[in-house]
Amino acid sequence: MTELTIGASAPDFTLPRDGGGTVSLAEFKGKAVVLFFYPKDDTSGCTAESIAFTSLAADFEAAGAVIIGLSPDSVKSHDKFAKKHALSVILASDEEKATLSDYGVWVEKSMYGRKYMGVERTTVLIDKDGNLASVWQKVKVPGHAEAVLDAAKAL
Repeated sequence: MTELTIGASAPDFTLPRDGGGTVSLAEFKGKAVVLFFYPKDDTSGCTAESIAFTSLAADFEAAGAVIIGLSPDSVKSHDKFAKKHALSVILASDEEKATLSDYGVWVEKSMYGRKYMGVERTTVLIDKDGNLASVWQKVKVPGHAEAVLDAAKAL
């Protein structure tokens, strides 16, 4: 597992995104990027988190930050998810799990004694120079988007 170190260069990526095309970290040089990793489209926690970030999108934009949600779901799944919940954040698809692994959020999890691989809900704030400014691991959704917004405004 990769250790996310504050001040280190954020791993670059180019991934397919909702609505077609691709999204890459490099295209946002000069802007802050909020990258939130979530396990699965249209599940309760992931939906609440995505809606929370969408509801604050204008505030993040005013703070000079772009929001990208990233999960191992397909682009088709992202498109349905975004449409169903009127999400305005970018949703990147990492079906290969390479970027999830680069950020150390593709981890072994355990439920009811069964071990499996999955996404650990994590958010990283990347500064305008492409370095890790803040990391939130094992995120609890209530109040999280607001905490990330405060950190983005403080950059």
